[in-house]
Amino acid sequence: MNNRERTMAVLNYEKYDRLPLVHFGYWGELLQKWHREGHITKEESETCWDGSETDKIIGAKLGWDFCWTSQYGAHNGLMPAFEYKILEKRPDGSEIHQNGNGLIEEKKPGLSSIPATVGTLMTGREAWEELYKPRMQPDDKRCATPEELAKIKDRLDSLTDRPAGVSAGSLYGTIRDMLGVEELSYLYADDEDLYVEIIDTVGNLCYSNAKIILESGIKPDFLHFWEDICFKNGPLVNPEIFKRYVAPHYKKITDLGKKYGVDIVSLDCDGCIDKLVPIWLENGVNTMFPIEVGTWEASIEPWRKEYGKEILGVGGMNKNVFALDFNAVDKEIERLRPLVELGGFIPCPDHRIPPDAKWDNIKYYCDRMRKIF
Repeated sequence: MNNRERTMAVLNYEKYDRLPLVHFGYWGELLQKWHREGHITKEESETCWDGSETDKIIGAKLGWDFCWTSQYGAHNGLMPAFEYKILEKRPDGSEIHQNGNGLIEEKKPGLSSIPATVGTLMTGREAWEELYKPRMQPDDKRCATPEELAKIKDRLDSLTDRPAGVSAGSLYGTIRDMLGVEELSYLYADDEDLYVEIIDTVGNLCYSNAKIILESGIKPDFLHFWEDICFKNGPLVNPEIFKRYVAPHYKKITDLGKKYGVDIVSLDCDGCIDKLVPIWLENGVNTMFPIEVGTWEASIEPWRKEYGKEILGVGGMNKNVFALDFNAVDKEIERLRPLVELGGFIPCPDHRIPPDAKWDNIKYYCDRMRKIF
């Protein structure tokens, strides 16, 4: 079997020859460290991104099969994006800037984490109508031309080294990226009509783009959403509000996918997602990615007990063991063993592997997993 076949076999509870070894990228600082240590070239450290040819080269050196990432998606964000502007430079090296989504952010020197949001251009109805809504409308330029879509179809059809995915966009995370968590939270109370209109505009755009892609003849193995709308204690949105206003857009897009034979729908959301899981399942999203071990020790096992075989998963591997030793790696593999035996689950380090990871530990993990599963 090839990696595409064995991945879909796992997610469909079918027989497979071995478990695919999946990761989801690396911190840039880790790639730089590996270059200094002589494991990869300088060019490889600078040209590695999810699913790229360099990613495949580094993955082969370590023993991974592929990176979990979709291969094609239309432009579901602001078009055109706002101009990036540095608004203020401070003596300590920090800066205030405006990003492409219209967020005003504070970026501190030496930190690779997400900048702090300090404001947004989306200040209300007038800003929405003038600055944002015109940039969130369906447009032929958001998707490839029919000729380009035909070439993409041929490329995805011929894939063997990984499953073929198509991005279905983001139905709430995109909005958070335009307003920031705080302003988005206030908006529902301040102007519910505007709140709903923004959600519907984003949802309709994602549906329109997905329809163009699927109608072109492209048949992916899975559709993939990105959200990142939870943190360690739960969702950044009231689940009942999410169910009322956002869930129907998932249903519309996943029903469209089923019409074209796409039954696997994965969703990338950080944090403790437990309160949103049943909403996603009810509306056609069946594959949770990642399953963050985190401080709340997420696992597919309790979800499987509650929701049955309907729920699938990619993730749930504690990447922190890569900073320790072979014994720690062995213990993590043993923890994963009964989860793999549940079926419909592919272990994957949750998000990017951090700078403290050791090259030899990852190679050892891949070697052991390949022999055991």
